[in-house]
Amino acid sequence: MTASRMPALFLGHGSPMNVLEDNIYTRTWEALGTTLPRPKAIVAVSAHWYTRGTAVTAMENPRTIHDFGGFPQALFEKRYPAPGSPALAKRIQELLAPVEVLADHSEWGFDHGSWGVVIKMYPDADIPMVQLSIDGTKPAEYHYELGKKLAALRDEGVMIVASGNVVHNLRMVKWEGNTEPYPWAVSFNQFVIDNLAWKGEAKDHPLVNFMQQEGGALSNPTPDHFLPLLYVIGAWDGVEPITLPTQGIVMGSLSMLSVQVG
Repeated sequence: MTASRMPALFLGHGSPMNVLEDNIYTRTWEALGTTLPRPKAIVAVSAHWYTRGTAVTAMENPRTIHDFGGFPQALFEKRYPAPGSPALAKRIQELLAPVEVLADHSEWGFDHGSWGVVIKMYPDADIPMVQLSIDGTKPAEYHYELGKKLAALRDEGVMIVASGNVVHNLRMVKWEGNTEPYPWAVSFNQFVIDNLAWKGEAKDHPLVNFMQQEGGALSNPTPDHFLPLLYVIGAWDGVEPITLPTQGIVMGSLSMLSVQVG
């Protein structure tokens, strides 16, 4: 990574309660915010804005979305009033062409997959941020290729922060008692780690073809939480170091793996 090139991050966000909690994962997110180069702006890609078509927030002041239920009132009182950036939204539209990217001026904002991690990195909410949606109608390769196009932003002072979980099976979460990870979760998590630096054609990439792997369907009953990772590995230049700021599987079936490119 050059001195001016921003890193790209995939952060395993886990429970919304991480917003209120102090643990090994949240402390690492905080450390990233103080040790990495300070970006001019952030592009967030969250598992929780899963759409038909691709959209980007283009308003001046995106709202904080509390897209969850059953949590303490203190969590609903949290706000992340970072400014938006219509100019960055337009730049993304240009970079992703001929893909049509809808400029969203009112519908969305920052959901907990984006603000829930960035609030730990940059608690002052003083860095402009836009959020890019994930088109759930498209195959995995599409998202990897969008990551390649977005890589140009890294040389313009923009940090890509994607958020999801590479193992995300809420139906099999162990809420109490023995929360040791399931063997299939451990195996698939390791498969992801082993193939982050894979080089070759996008269509053949093991992580693009993640649902064909053993444990892929169990680890991802739906692909929404895995796909954000593809934007980050798509933004890799094939040379930069790839590091793992956090690792671990919580509640049996939620991976907290984070990946840093550059």
